[in-house]
Amino acid sequence: MKNIFFCFAFVMSAMCSLAQEDTLATSIKIKLPTITLNKKSVVNEIEIPMISKENIVTTPTIDIKADYWDTTVYNPYRNTITEYPLEITFNDSTYASPVAHKKVITSRYGWRRGRPHKGIDIDLVTGDSVVSILSGIVRFARYSRGHGKTVVVRHYNGLETTYAHLSHIGVKANDTLATGQYLGKGGNTGNSRGSHLHLVASYKGEYIHPDYLFNFDSSNSIRGKELWVTRKWTRPSSHSSKKLTKLSLYNTKESALASLEKIHKVYVVKRGDTLSRISRRNNTSIYSICLTNKIKKTSTLKIGQKLVLEL
Repeated sequence: MKNIFFCFAFVMSAMCSLAQEDTLATSIKIKLPTITLNKKSVVNEIEIPMISKENIVTTPTIDIKADYWDTTVYNPYRNTITEYPLEITFNDSTYASPVAHKKVITSRYGWRRGRPHKGIDIDLVTGDSVVSILSGIVRFARYSRGHGKTVVVRHYNGLETTYAHLSHIGVKANDTLATGQYLGKGGNTGNSRGSHLHLVASYKGEYIHPDYLFNFDSSNSIRGKELWVTRKWTRPSSHSSKKLTKLSLYNTKESALASLEKIHKVYVVKRGDTLSRISRRNNTSIYSICLTNKIKKTSTLKIGQKLVLEL
């Protein structure tokens, strides 16, 4: 026991003396007192690596609660003006699946039954555990009109994810969550037609197509360390909730700005054409076709009629 105390005191003394020097060694070697085992003398030597102050990397503290932190309002950014394109950065290359089982997407972000669907629906059974896909702080954890029992988590890159239609909320506002940490149980509360998780991604109040940021297959991958989001990926009218829109990922601001220059194409209506058929074949929305050509969804198309398509 005395030998152990002596060793500890010696090590601490040596380290304190080195700390007082201007230049630190890369390591120090300390010989421990000779110990006799089975009539044999054993001399042990240990080497302790030393780290200089210059080599210590400090991580800046990000205060994600500094702006628009309201635990009673679902969207505190309603009166703000957002400049496009939006820059979203990620430190991780993967996220945690919000459900433990295979993710079955029943409805995507886009236009659905004449209304905007601003999230992605993942099938589950009432009572299934739901976890946070990234680390962050709970900003909102209460009942919300339409969404039912809802949890909103603000992440350290400014992105917020919403978990709606829960049957039970297992966290409270201002709780800190790690990636994959439990936040509640899935359900069918609010305006819902069956048990599922309604997952929403937003940045400063702007809804973002979740598929643009996350790959919802078994890889659980994030689509890029740096992603620039244009208005197209925040407008449900530009997408169909029945299928995934062809992705055009922008990893630089320059590529995002270049994409804003719309390509105009003149389409000549053929026999059997409908607005739905034209929109599918040209990867555009019926809403966009009607808006550009100042026609209604119920308008009758004529063979030979020319339509301007914005692609």
